[in-house]
Amino acid sequence: MSVLNLLPALSRLSVHTTFCVRNISACSNPLFFRISSVLLGEPLKRKKRMDPAIIRAREERRKRKIEKQIRRLQKQAKQLKPVSELEIESKLIDEKQQRLRKLPSISEEQKESRILLQKEWNKYKNKQHFNTIQAIDSISYSQQKALDELKAESEELYEEAIQIDIELLPHTAKGPLKTPPIENYDSPDGEYINTTRRFDGEE
Repeated sequence: MSVLNLLPALSRLSVHTTFCVRNISACSNPLFFRISSVLLGEPLKRKKRMDPAIIRAREERRKRKIEKQIRRLQKQAKQLKPVSELEIESKLIDEKQQRLRKLPSISEEQKESRILLQKEWNKYKNKQHFNTIQAIDSISYSQQKALDELKAESEELYEEAIQIDIELLPHTAKGPLKTPPIENYDSPDGEYINTTRRFDGEE
């Protein structure tokens, strides 16, 4: 059968398959039909030309809007949230002068004696700390020296000596691993009332 004899049939096929056939190709060696799906494409819309001044004005408006939002956020960042526990009652502020304690003035000799006493106390605590550190270093050095000598004598005794002494604190506690259920226990469902205060500017 030649290709010319197939043309009427191809024309009828193209009429009935207008909406589902993209293209039909009849090829020889071997003869087959190839049908592709409908893409339903649409030509691209032509872009409208806009005045560069209008585009520039839109960009400026967008830029000013973003800058305004940034300034508002920076202004709110400087405001500290009030803490109810640290707020002072206005009544106490009004009574500030009445509540102030007037300490008696001290003489120059008393000031000097207090300064000297503070200095003496500082010297005493500094010397006490130095003696404590020196004693700890001496004990650590003696312990390490004894371990080194023991290791040179016997490796097994050295390994036993450096083990943790479990009986140093012989306290052991063992409680119940499982507890029986409580009868008629009303299990909480996890509901709560949120009392967190919100301030302006929070999302």
